[in-house]
Amino acid sequence: MLSDIEIANAAELRPITQVAQEELGIDAVHLVPYGHHKAKVDLGYLQSLEDRPLGKLVLMTAMSPTPAGEGKTTTTVGLADALRGLGLRSMACLREPSMGPVFGMKGGAAGGGWAQVVPMTDINLHFTGDFAAIAAANNLLAALVDNHLQHGNALGIDVRSVDWKRVLDLNDRALRDVVVGLGGLVNGYPRQDGFDIVVASELMAIFCLTESWADLKRRIGDIVVGDTREKRPVTARELEADGAMAVLLRDALAPNLVQTLEHTPAFVHGGPFANIAHGCSSVIATRAALRLADYVVTEAGFGADLGAEKFVDIKCRKSGLRPDAAVVVATVRALKFHGGVDVPDLGRDDIGAVERGMENLERHLRNVREVYGIPCVVALNRFPTDTDAEVARVVELVDGLGVRTHPATHFVDGGFGATELAKGVLDLLESSGPSTFSFTYPDGLPLKEKAETLAHRLYGASSVTWDGKAKRRLDRLEADGYGGLPVCVAKTQYSFSTDATLRGAPTGHDLHVREVRLSAGAGFVVLVCGDVMTMPGLPATPAASRIDLLDDGTIVGLS
Repeated sequence: MLSDIEIANAAELRPITQVAQEELGIDAVHLVPYGHHKAKVDLGYLQSLEDRPLGKLVLMTAMSPTPAGEGKTTTTVGLADALRGLGLRSMACLREPSMGPVFGMKGGAAGGGWAQVVPMTDINLHFTGDFAAIAAANNLLAALVDNHLQHGNALGIDVRSVDWKRVLDLNDRALRDVVVGLGGLVNGYPRQDGFDIVVASELMAIFCLTESWADLKRRIGDIVVGDTREKRPVTARELEADGAMAVLLRDALAPNLVQTLEHTPAFVHGGPFANIAHGCSSVIATRAALRLADYVVTEAGFGADLGAEKFVDIKCRKSGLRPDAAVVVATVRALKFHGGVDVPDLGRDDIGAVERGMENLERHLRNVREVYGIPCVVALNRFPTDTDAEVARVVELVDGLGVRTHPATHFVDGGFGATELAKGVLDLLESSGPSTFSFTYPDGLPLKEKAETLAHRLYGASSVTWDGKAKRRLDRLEADGYGGLPVCVAKTQYSFSTDATLRGAPTGHDLHVREVRLSAGAGFVVLVCGDVMTMPGLPATPAASRIDLLDDGTIVGLS
């Protein structure tokens, strides 16, 4: 089979103006084209659609990720294509890829095989410049903080408390901890600083939760950059940074329209980390898609304990959006991995390991159905090494839980390979009774109890413990009036616990919080657990070593 980039490079794309007009009814005058195959949709036009009814929203989530890969983005694209193939008006809503993983270990994030969004190379590399705009706005605030310190520090900022970092859209471990302001008086006030990857910036989370230019500016103004010596929070608004930062993000806020290989329209917009933030594409893109299409398939990062939880408890809580159904992606390989099989042996027939690994999928299904109250089906993303007996056993086991399983082959067959999945989703939407959607915890709980509720209800943990500094920070945030915010747990995606090596569905473990961060503009409190990094490093053999430019201008090696 051809590689992902070979398939993408050979694809015959329609002009994006044609896709917009024929699939969504958007005239060219409402588009801001970036070449022939990608465009931003004018925000003014999207605001004119506010009286339209909303379509059905389908949330794509998954069991706990494994090194073998589950194909959540691929399944999102495949399902959107399959719905369109059934004659329905459908759209996909995806996050924009960060170039850190593209050049690092994970690779791109535009789907795979015959279920991709295109132009794949553009989407994975720079795209429409949204991330560059977010980085510029983020770093402008960092520069204004240091400039304020240099010119008298009228606000009385305690230099030791400044926690607004600079960002870069690449993995670079050498920049995690740095000292700025060296070289004498003219170069500023020396202090410890650091870089995050751009998708970990609070500004990225703000960008994806905001509803308008006015809301964007308000949220930026609420960003807390540090404290005074008297422990009073200092905001970006007090530094008079909010206006200029909003200016840098004005054009980026319009959602990016592209297409799949089968010409299904897709919004690809925003890309917050699913650890340190909520891991979903923008509210603006999701709401616009629901007014333009009858069925919208959107993705939340990592497994249902992270991405889906934050989709529910942060994105839905803040926006009022509600998913009508969920699809939980599983693979035979992932089940065997959680059943104790190591990666090199995942291709071997092992029904016993499939049965043992079911505890991971079962807990995710329980959380989606009983905690979030979202009806769901399972998409069994089929790999060539999966045996018929293994697939049949998965279907049997999941059926025993009262959930339908739909094996799908969209990776090799495109939308046609997800037709039965699409029919299953439609059946679920038609048969579901009144909504039982619910948040994991109410707004009124103290921050500590919100963390404990997540740990007990979703992760199977027996206790939550805190570093002394983290607990003091939590108490300060409660005292400062931030206790009503939702919490965003930053932990490994590979386990329900904070230990990535604990597979399956561990119970009785401890959720240890080592750091507490305030994202006041985004409107949540981050609880950092385990060894989560906000500036990843590159692996020994990074993906960058395989990426190249041919003499005719063709890009190769992306995956």
